Amino acid sequence: MNNATILEIDKSAIQHNLTYFKSKLKKDTLILVVIKAFAYGSDAIILANILKKEKVDYLAVAYTEEGVVLRKAGINLPIIVLHPQIQNFKILIQNYLEPNLYTKKTLLQFIDIANSLKLKKYPIHIKFNTGLNRLGFKTSDVSEIIMILKNKNTIALKSVFSHLAASEDLNEKVFTENQITSFKEIKKKFDASTNPNKPIFHLLNTSGIVNYLEAQFDMVRLGIGIYGFANEDKITKKLQNVLCLKSIISQIHILKKGETVGYNRIFKITQLTKIATIPIGHADGVSRQLGNKKSYVTIHNQKAYIIGNVCMDILMVDVTTINCQEGDIVVVFDSQKKIIEMSKTMNTIPYELLTMISQRVNRVLKKNKYI
Repeated sequence: MNNATILEIDKSAIQHNLTYFKSKLKKDTLILVVIKAFAYGSDAIILANILKKEKVDYLAVAYTEEGVVLRKAGINLPIIVLHPQIQNFKILIQNYLEPNLYTKKTLLQFIDIANSLKLKKYPIHIKFNTGLNRLGFKTSDVSEIIMILKNKNTIALKSVFSHLAASEDLNEKVFTENQITSFKEIKKKFDASTNPNKPIFHLLNTSGIVNYLEAQFDMVRLGIGIYGFANEDKITKKLQNVLCLKSIISQIHILKKGETVGYNRIFKITQLTKIATIPIGHADGVSRQLGNKKSYVTIHNQKAYIIGNVCMDILMVDVTTINCQEGDIVVVFDSQKKIIEMSKTMNTIPYELLTMISQRVNRVLKKNKYI
């Protein structure tokens, strides 16, 4: 564990963002929060405990193991496993996690296991592919699924859902509206079936909530939005930043003209320069693409540009004009603006930057003052 480097998680920002999205929804619309991938690079257990107190209706993870970790931590909220593997079905059941079943094979296999274990109305979820072409049944499969589920007492259909492919891109509005129409047709067929169990229907992700509120159905799935981003500048500005990545200065060097910094001697000193060494590197989530003055950290509210290549565990910054000393706080990012800026430099999106933060970086809840 890299205890000199910390990722602060702001509980009040999470509460603010949740309240913001709740204010957009109908009072009876349920909220599912996605905390897969260590809660988008933060900490799934910390997030789950906060969300439990905020009384969200559902959590979602990608894989069974992620759900098991939450159960072991005492999280008792309903948890959907979005991409369960057949070999993990029994572990999933032992931890009362709810599988998303997306092919006939996974559905029938789960039913077989449920029958063999003599389960009673174990909750399952069915996903349809309406255009993302990632996971899900075809829309033409609805009738067959209804027949398969008919009179099955070992399982209970808890929800039916799909996922929008381009809800953040209004240039793809026609495509998204076609997805919504397809999902409405799926819902209509389920509603018309004689199955007494009426499932929850959900389609919208964060950007869907922002742009297609009319399609909120029974529940929405809040992902990147809970962490302070909405894929739309004017909405992101209404949200609060949740994550702050900090470290410290380990050592300060004074270098003369002609000396070099870092591997491959990539950065050459042209005048008397003061540099600071920071104990964070690409193994902690700071990409090599941010080196060689392409990005910066902040020390005493002043920019200190990264010089040389980012090392695995260390990076070096130019602090020639900054009055600082060893042990001082270094801020890698503490705002949505900086996270977006770094993401653009890396030619990626905030999702990837955040989930790159290594698990050896210590996660802590934000306090009123720095370390």
